[in-house]
Amino acid sequence: MSGLAEAVETVLRYRRPDPDCWDAVVDAVCTEHPSYDAERVLVQAGTAITRHTDRIAVDLRRQQGAFGTAVGHGVKVRALALAGAGDLRALPALHRLAEHGGLPYMRPQARVMAGLPPAALAAVMRTKLRRDSDDYHGNTTTLEVLALCGPAAAPAVDDVAGRLGTQFTYDAMRVLGRIGPAAAVTADRLTAYATGRVTPAHPYRRRAAWAHWKVTGDPTLALDVCGAAVRSGTASHGLPFLADLGPLAAEHAAPVRRLMESPGAWTRTYAAHAYWRITGDPERAVPVLLAEVDPAWEGSPAVPVRQAVHHLGEIGAPAAPAAPLLRGILAREERLGQPFAGVRILADRAYARTLTDALEGING
Repeated sequence: MSGLAEAVETVLRYRRPDPDCWDAVVDAVCTEHPSYDAERVLVQAGTAITRHTDRIAVDLRRQQGAFGTAVGHGVKVRALALAGAGDLRALPALHRLAEHGGLPYMRPQARVMAGLPPAALAAVMRTKLRRDSDDYHGNTTTLEVLALCGPAAAPAVDDVAGRLGTQFTYDAMRVLGRIGPAAAVTADRLTAYATGRVTPAHPYRRRAAWAHWKVTGDPTLALDVCGAAVRSGTASHGLPFLADLGPLAAEHAAPVRRLMESPGAWTRTYAAHAYWRITGDPERAVPVLLAEVDPAWEGSPAVPVRQAVHHLGEIGAPAAPAAPLLRGILAREERLGQPFAGVRILADRAYARTLTDALEGING
């Protein structure tokens, strides 16, 4: 047991643990009496356990029983581990879990499934959305994962649109916008939110206007509503949408540039990204974004470090001054610190992926 405890601690603590540690974790899961701690980290493993997916798939079938219908905790752990590794053998079990309420209700764990093809994942999440008609976490988590599927979530348009006018309106709008033209049937309802005809409209107006643009291709409403937000002082709520609009939002470049000097870190980061997207000028944006990249960051969501890194990667070669700092952060041995070890690997993997992608973008 001490050997397993050490292996679990190692994979939780270090970005590049010895493969033997993951071997020990898999061994501890694929037994008659699996270790809870080993299961907790296996779900977060991603591609680190790719060489063990055949064994995990066999153990998943054992957990499901002779008829493949079981949907308990053990099935969920193994199906999520396979999904994180991008293994399609997870799908039948995930569908069964979605039908019976067995999928994760918390967002970090649910995002593990994003390793699967978007269309296949969207089908699973549509089943879950239909089942969890009223559950708060079930809806918000499912809608977030559906948004990650983008246009592949088009078959779920009616189900998602059914959340408009509920406590899930804001999340539903994000999904509809990500789906794009296939969700054009919702344009009139989005217009009603964006123009304030549906009350209470706040805080939906900007997201509704953005979603209207994405489903119709007409940016007029989004430019008006999101531009007004930037001019009115509620800047951080309009800036990400103006960034998405890019050069179409050229008339708003001046107020966006002023907001790069805001006292709020998130507003500065959003403004720098939006200014670059609108103008194509990296000279003002890069120093602002680089200033937000704290090498000692421990993952606090109150600080936009990861977002700043992502935007530097989008800018590419003009952000070359950031490369040494990003390489240094990526090279560190210990994972990003988190108050809850239950998501530590997930949080660090996401940050490491952002750092890697940013360096690839900068290096061309």
